[in-house]
Amino acid sequence: MNTAGQYGDLATQLLTESRRSTATSTLFKYNDVLVRAIVREQRALEARIEATLARSAADPAAIAAAQPAAEHAYMPTVLLYQTAILRNKRCLLAYHHHRLDFLKDLFWSVGGALPLLLSMQPAGVGGGGAAQAHAQQTQQAAQMGGAAAPQDVRSKLSPHEVDFLRSYAASLLTLRTDAFSSAAGAGAGLTEDIDLLAPIAHPPKDLQVHVRVVRDCGVVHTELGAIDFKRGHRFLVRRSDIEHLIVQGYLEES
Repeated sequence: MNTAGQYGDLATQLLTESRRSTATSTLFKYNDVLVRAIVREQRALEARIEATLARSAADPAAIAAAQPAAEHAYMPTVLLYQTAILRNKRCLLAYHHHRLDFLKDLFWSVGGALPLLLSMQPAGVGGGGAAQAHAQQTQQAAQMGGAAAPQDVRSKLSPHEVDFLRSYAASLLTLRTDAFSSAAGAGAGLTEDIDLLAPIAHPPKDLQVHVRVVRDCGVVHTELGAIDFKRGHRFLVRRSDIEHLIVQGYLEES
């Protein structure tokens, strides 16, 4: 338990870290040490409540006097401990809720490409900027002859957060397959698959787009046929066929 300061000091440190993460749009490493310290403080406070209630029940003065007021002599102490416990819980929930929102924003910013998300540098969110930054970092690492790459997002996450992202991606895939595919929606008149991960913040002005290949991504089957996207080559393709590759940083508009 926290003995250096008041109850809730550790939880306040956790909220301060979340505020700094929001202010800088940066994903910090999961603070496992601080979270575990708060959980230990929670258990110590619960043990103190139990001990206080046990003393209250066994107080011979209260039993002898049979005074109702004496039975509640320990309640202010219990209320103090319980208030600290509830505040710690709110801070823990706020910290983890903030991180999950941040991870979901990153997930959508890379077009739902989970492997790319877990390998990219933990930069700020916001459209395709994160994916473009990752592509630039990959190019710089290649130019430096395989120098040490920046830390990836996965190194900042707890195992439970990685499991959450995998479950989140699986849930979206199930939704897209069961509800928004042409096969599932044939009875309702749906004739084309709806890509839930396609960006809709800025609708495209043209159906086709000139793109330059930033990273090799192999052969991709498009409406015009199979295209081998090799680094440095340029193509004129239908935007809907390669939108996900632009978001993920493999292609860029030229």
